[in-house]
Amino acid sequence: METSTRTLLFAAELVEEDGTYALVVQDMRRGTVQTTPVPKAMVDKLPAFLSALAAKLNPIPPRRRW
Repeated sequence: METSTRTLLFAAELVEEDGTYALVVQDMRRGTVQTTPVPKAMVDKLPAFLSALAAKLNPIPPRRRW
């Protein structure tokens, strides 16, 4: 029986405060945190971006024809 170990490398949060957005990324290995402002237009597109990324990384195999 194989066992696997999962290690958290980065943790990210998208936070909103008073109508402004910021991406906060914590590097768990180095113990550092980086914060960058994010425009609302980018926040609105995030679900579509994540879907596209998931589709690219985990493509659905083509269907076989009968």
